[in-house]
Amino acid sequence: MNPQAKLVFTTSLILGTTITISSNHWIMAWAGLEINTLAILPLISKSHHPRAIEAATKYFLVQSAASALVLFSSMTNAWYTGQWDISQMTHPTSCLILTTALAMKLGLVPFHFWFPEVLQGASLPIGLLLSTAMKFPPITLLYMTSPSLNSTLLTTMALLSAAVGGWMGLNQTQTRKILAFSSISHLGWMSIIITYSPKLALLNFYLYTLMTMAVFLSLNAMKALKLSTLMTAWTKTPAISTMLLLTLLSLAGLPPLTGFLPKWLILQELTKQEMAPAATMIALLSLLSLFFYLRLAYCTAITLPPHTTNSMKQWQVNKTTNSTMAILTTMSLMLLPISPLILPTI
Repeated sequence: MNPQAKLVFTTSLILGTTITISSNHWIMAWAGLEINTLAILPLISKSHHPRAIEAATKYFLVQSAASALVLFSSMTNAWYTGQWDISQMTHPTSCLILTTALAMKLGLVPFHFWFPEVLQGASLPIGLLLSTAMKFPPITLLYMTSPSLNSTLLTTMALLSAAVGGWMGLNQTQTRKILAFSSISHLGWMSIIITYSPKLALLNFYLYTLMTMAVFLSLNAMKALKLSTLMTAWTKTPAISTMLLLTLLSLAGLPPLTGFLPKWLILQELTKQEMAPAATMIALLSLLSLFFYLRLAYCTAITLPPHTTNSMKQWQVNKTTNSTMAILTTMSLMLLPISPLILPTI
């Protein structure tokens, strides 16, 4: 892709996100979401592969429908209350339509079907954008409207997302699809808590973004699109494979690592809100996700290929990527001890 064109699209992505997260008026938020959608489409389809074109088309159709629903819900709310302010979304029907629209934008169950397909059609760097940056504007809109959202609906969708994200990821062999289902189950954890403790949902999103960035950059450095490629990666890039192994365990939410922090706080908050059954269910459903993370980790570092390669071990990849990956991996592993600093702010 032409560097100037790439610069325009990247700038538009940043602009669209900034407009949405900083706006108070629904029309501005909607405009930001539209700029975002239009800027990411050429980046998804830049390889001109049929799968990439298909992914871009699916993404466009779903996001257009979701944006139309966002606009419809805000207009309905303005019709009944005379308010265009995002924080004044008080009409129950409008809240219901808005929850559906944002669930479509994020890829929450039952509106998740597009996400694994789109991620599979995109390259790993664009997959990273779709899994993290593109989820930020809808999450902030959920955050701003959280007091008036229907918590029963969100809890149901969250439990379904954790279940489907876990079940569907079990049988996958493509790393991008596995990460897509991982994203769906993590979104379940965010949406179950957003009406009770919005700051905690945002904290979960930030930590999820950190860990997912580390995983995507590691996979991109190893050029691993399938589990079979991942199995032979140890002989070529042992350092990156070790980093990926630890980050995957953190993403699974195992105790001494960063990924355990949001899960622990969410379960604690749900118990305080007298939602122990929901907390138990989502904790048990996360075991499904743990299984496929462990399978990925096993393929990465414990399975050795039958024939060792004669190629030189690559201890150093691109310097910039190396330092970014090192910082992200360190943060993905070692932020649990700072939880006493975080707890007073939530």
